[in-house]
Amino acid sequence: MPPPPSSVTHINYQGWSDAILLSNGLVEAVIVPVVGRVMQFRFAGSPDGPFWENAALRGQRPRPGSEDWANFGGDKAWPAPQTDWKRLALRDWPPPESFDGLPMKVVIDGPTVTLIAPEDPGFGMRVRRRIELAPDRPVMVITTSFEKTKGPPLETGVWVITQLKDPVAVYAPLPDSAPAGAGYIRQSEDLPAKLKQNNGLLSLMRDPQKNHKIGALAGTLVWVGPSELVRIDSALVPGGRYPDDGCSAEVYTNADPLAYVELELLGPLTRLATGERTERVSSYTLARRADSDPEADARRLLAGDSGPARSAESPRP
Repeated sequence: MPPPPSSVTHINYQGWSDAILLSNGLVEAVIVPVVGRVMQFRFAGSPDGPFWENAALRGQRPRPGSEDWANFGGDKAWPAPQTDWKRLALRDWPPPESFDGLPMKVVIDGPTVTLIAPEDPGFGMRVRRRIELAPDRPVMVITTSFEKTKGPPLETGVWVITQLKDPVAVYAPLPDSAPAGAGYIRQSEDLPAKLKQNNGLLSLMRDPQKNHKIGALAGTLVWVGPSELVRIDSALVPGGRYPDDGCSAEVYTNADPLAYVELELLGPLTRLATGERTERVSSYTLARRADSDPEADARRLLAGDSGPARSAESPRP
């Protein structure tokens, strides 16, 4: 018997009356256009999931012009490298508003939901995010596109950030092409808690006392929680020139009281002229814990099907 088709339902979620629930009967994605994010990814019928949500901002709208970042949680996309923000967005922080700070238009086409951001005046770009679920697997696929709409050519990369709850551990399998040595690049003063490499698998934990961040050359990250796992894949591009000293994957751990981590996958830098676009495909696989050893669970998930992971990084007319 074929699986039931994915369904799209308008719901009120955590005070957001315009939210959208996308379901394939196995998993569900909760999309909130007013904050431009996928706020949750969970098993069908579950009241909660592994994505971190800021309870203090539930039901609120973005605050354009604010000097403070409205850290709602969920999954979003920023332009890389961050060193260009000051020049193009006229501020180092918070992120450029058109990417993360303004409501997005929503387009529903059958079982696919697309979020479309306003054109960013500084970058001369627009971001689109197409969200869909695999028909017969617990997999969500998000295609993030940057479209150059005006202005001089720009070298940029798609940077996808997923905020997840306090993990038991986070893992990154290092490809054979990774540089020799520790397998990571330090991006904060101190290294994350329990950072180690074991047979090609980099692992770390969240330090409740201090923020930490590392980068690596990897196309997959795995979050392990008390009862669930999330695997995020975004295919490496052979010969791609990645930002942040060659990092295609980054992990940020936030200190208390906001107990979350960020699993970040980046595309290579691409030169875009007006009328061209670059896109990054990310697949998210949700699984249940089956072993008391988090590394054993992570390796089990890594040995299985990761879902769609095609790559489309070159400029497109």
